[in-house]
Amino acid sequence: MKNSIPALFCLISLCTFGQVSKVEFDGHKWDAPYTLGFPKGWDVERFLIPIEFAPQILYKGVEDIRFTPGWGNSKTDEYWSYAFLWFLDGKPGITEKTIEHDLKAYYTGLVGRNIVPRKIPNDKLIPVKAAFKQVKTYTGDLKTFNGTIHMLDYMAQIPIVLNCIVHIKSCPGKNNTFIFNEISPKPYTANVWQSLNQLWAGFSCDKASGAK
Repeated sequence: MKNSIPALFCLISLCTFGQVSKVEFDGHKWDAPYTLGFPKGWDVERFLIPIEFAPQILYKGVEDIRFTPGWGNSKTDEYWSYAFLWFLDGKPGITEKTIEHDLKAYYTGLVGRNIVPRKIPNDKLIPVKAAFKQVKTYTGDLKTFNGTIHMLDYMAQIPIVLNCIVHIKSCPGKNNTFIFNEISPKPYTANVWQSLNQLWAGFSCDKASGAK
């Protein structure tokens, strides 16, 4: 997560997009083969999957994150509100159970890597719980899910419940799967969800001219 994700500049063995090479992945320079909006004032981070802090998630690809301007400010209505796209190799089967497994592993690892730098005492730690169900499919999705993630807010060091909408998509002629996660502790009626939903509404399988 922002300011908590492992360094983007690391030398690794990469087997992604049909190539095997040792490459230094720079998320800021990575040329995405799709279009995902970058609203003014929002921050972007990208890093490779498998994820260093969540090795239980057995995909290969890239995570592409969009942070609202108020993501890290508890005094705003955008606190902990953001979205991330998993651009994955192949066509993994995505179900309620796989989403619960993957997001539980993701947030358990994310909290874990913040324990030492943020000096979080053991008595504040709580297990991450994720619960999801498939819902009516949104336009353009293969499947749509929503659910909740119960976890420790490692910034405020108090429990938090994140609401989540998960969109699954594939694109004609591409051997990839797109998993788009919208996250916020706010109820779905809050204004921040309009901004998050608009990101996905503006997604395109094709790269916009001149975009990165």
